[in-house]
Formats: sequence, structure tokens, C-alpha cells
Amino acid sequence: MKKTLTMPLVLLAFLVLPFFQIVAQDMKTMLEEGDKYYKEFKNEKALEVYKKADVKYPDNWEILWRISRAYVDIGEHMPTSTSDQEKAQLAKYQLAYDYSNKAVQLAPNQALPYIRRAIVNGRIALFKGVFSVADVVNAVRDDCEKAIKLGNGGDDNQAIAHYVLARTHAKISEKWAPARAVLGLGWAELDSSFVHFKKAIALKANFVMFHLDYAKALIADDNYKEARKNLNIVLKCAIEDEDDAVKKDEAKQLLKEIENE
Repeated sequence: MKKTLTMPLVLLAFLVLPFFQIVAQDMKTMLEEGDKYYKEFKNEKALEVYKKADVKYPDNWEILWRISRAYVDIGEHMPTSTSDQEKAQLAKYQLAYDYSNKAVQLAPNQALPYIRRAIVNGRIALFKGVFSVADVVNAVRDDCEKAIKLGNGGDDNQAIAHYVLARTHAKISEKWAPARAVLGLGWAELDSSFVHFKKAIALKANFVMFHLDYAKALIADDNYKEARKNLNIVLKCAIEDEDDAVKKDEAKQLLKEIENE
């Protein structure tokens, strides 16, 4: 009797296992297609593929954080000359937040969803004015720290977590400390931004935006020698992001501005 009960289970396993393998492979193929478009800076195309994957494989955090990333990149490059255009951009960021937030809920032990939520909250904070939305800024800090504590997702993504946290410290530090303390942002420190910029660069060297924003923070601290060093690194970095060419031009301009400092 025991053998009779066991054999159907064995047969079922042989039938079901290939099915799950096919499903996993198909989703992987779709994500690879979307990622290919993303690397080519074709964000709309990437989003289209990710959304199809979401319909076919709902509630998958790997798909959801990618959708969030695509919406952020699309939003960044939208025109903002009119109030309607600004509203449209904010709507894209809100969609990005919704998808990243759902990814966090589905995978609370994975760093990537927290990183993506931190990034979109950072965009929303910049859009609204960082000193008018302290709760959003604090959420950026909390998500970055959570991602760093989890420590997974690979070196590149951990580098981004440190970078976003560094940039947040640097941006908030622009305001007089007592004034931002009243807003609940007294935790930000320029020195802390340096720590996290260095960690980001150690994990992912020669990335344009890391060195450019680190250089800006160094200039704010009157450390022109180190700033020049990082700005020159920017000029030598490969193009990895669709905005890198613009950032390289910015680095050239900054070098001119501080050449006698």
C-alpha cells in the first residue's frame, strides 16, 4: 500500500518540475529582454516588457522593482515647463513609488526594493522641496540604511544605497544645522556624506555620478584638491547612464570654476 501511494507522488513531481522550470525560464527571458532595453536607455521599451511580465507573473518583486526603476528614469526626462507637465512627472514618480513599495512588502529581506523606494522618494523630495517634506527625506535615509544592513543584492546595488545616502546627507547639510534640526533633519552631516561616497566608490569604482556628486560635496567643504581629483576621474569614466555625457560636461565646467582654488 505504501508503494502504491508513493509512486503517484513521484510521477507528479516529474510532471510538475518541468512546468516550473519553463515558467522560471520564460520570466528570466522577459526580464533579460527588458534589461537589454534598459541598458540601451530605451526606458519606454523596457517598461513595456516589464509590464507584460507583471501581467503574466503578478506579485513578483523582481519584476516590480524594475517597473519602478523604469518609471523613475522616464520621469526624470519628462518636460517640466508647465504645471501640467510637472503634474505628469510627479504622477510617474508616484507610480514608481507604488511599485517599489509593493516590492518591499513582497520581499522585506531583499535590499533592492528598499533602494528603489529610496531613489523614488528622493526624486519626490527634490520635486517638492527637500525641506518641505522631511518625512519623505527621513524615509530615504531609513530605506538606504535598511538596504545596507541587509547587505544583499550585489556590490553595485549596495554602492547605490551608499551613494543615495551620501547624496541625502550632502543635500540636507546645505541648510543651517539649527534650522534643519527644527524640521527633524538634524541628523544630516557633510562628514557622513564623505563616508558613504567613499564606500560607494569602493564598491563600484569609476561611476560618473558617484565621483561628480562626491566632488560637489568636497567643494562645499573647500577641499578643492580632492574635488579636482574626482572631477578628473569623471572625465575618464565610461558612459554607463544616459545622463553621463551631460554630467561629464558639468564636471568640465566645475574644473574651470575651481582651477584657481
